[in-house]
Amino acid sequence: MAEVSAEKLVEGTVDTTVRLFEDLDDIAFAIGDFRLSVLDVGTILVAAILLYVSVRLVLFLVKKTIRRSKRLDATQGLLAEKIATIIIVAVAFLVGIDLVGLDLSALAVFSGAVGLAVGFGLQKTFGNLIAGLILLMDRSVKPGDVIVVGDTFGEISKIGTRAVSVVTRDGKEHLIPNELLMTEPVENWSYSSRNVRVAIPVGVSYSSDMDQVERLLIEAVTKCERVLKNPKPNIWMAEFGDNSVNFEIKAWIKDPESGVGNVRSEILKNVWKSFKDNDIEIPFPQRDVYIKTVPDRLKSPD
Repeated sequence: MAEVSAEKLVEGTVDTTVRLFEDLDDIAFAIGDFRLSVLDVGTILVAAILLYVSVRLVLFLVKKTIRRSKRLDATQGLLAEKIATIIIVAVAFLVGIDLVGLDLSALAVFSGAVGLAVGFGLQKTFGNLIAGLILLMDRSVKPGDVIVVGDTFGEISKIGTRAVSVVTRDGKEHLIPNELLMTEPVENWSYSSRNVRVAIPVGVSYSSDMDQVERLLIEAVTKCERVLKNPKPNIWMAEFGDNSVNFEIKAWIKDPESGVGNVRSEILKNVWKSFKDNDIEIPFPQRDVYIKTVPDRLKSPD
């Protein structure tokens, strides 16, 4: 009796489930040959959730495998991740259509207009996507590079699908479209070498001992820890100015992402202290006014 009751219970559950699916399938709306029921909507939602979870899991495993690979550098690994993401999402989309059983031919009436609208709307998006892949393939810019684009100066933190993220020294993150880096001039401070030369002008009085000035400038530069010993810093006498003899300090650094202004500031502070201790004058413009005639009302009564 217990076995019979169990079988009847299972059969009753199956029948109830079947009737429920049939009732959900009966609730539908149709446009021409296109028909969409509540059951179809539910199936699409379940399939979408399963595919989303599956894609996230597969992407996690693929990215983890790529990042653990020692054969790929950072740029090659990032390119491999982007390509793998595109392939996995495309395969998931096709599998989802097959699971749902969606007949795309039923949407042929709308496909022309929708395709045209989507094409115009996503033109820039696909352009930036392709530009990002090209940037990663030719390695003209890569994460960690210090670049200048227009008025933006900073370090690349990420090359995304749509834009390159550049973090400036004041903490602001600029999102520059990938296409812009393909069409506009880009100044890459670390393309072939991370060494960057800093130029700092300094003026001294004509009465100064120029040999002593050069020696003090070299000492001031070498005190800065970020200045490289090789290539060694140089001091050039640039010109005889109106009020001073102008020198130029040429110093090399290898970490431009840490800033250039702070290096200039430290060197100039060292120069100021050294000149002050050795009585080297830093001249500044002075103007003498000669009065040829004085109005009578301003003359002294004497």
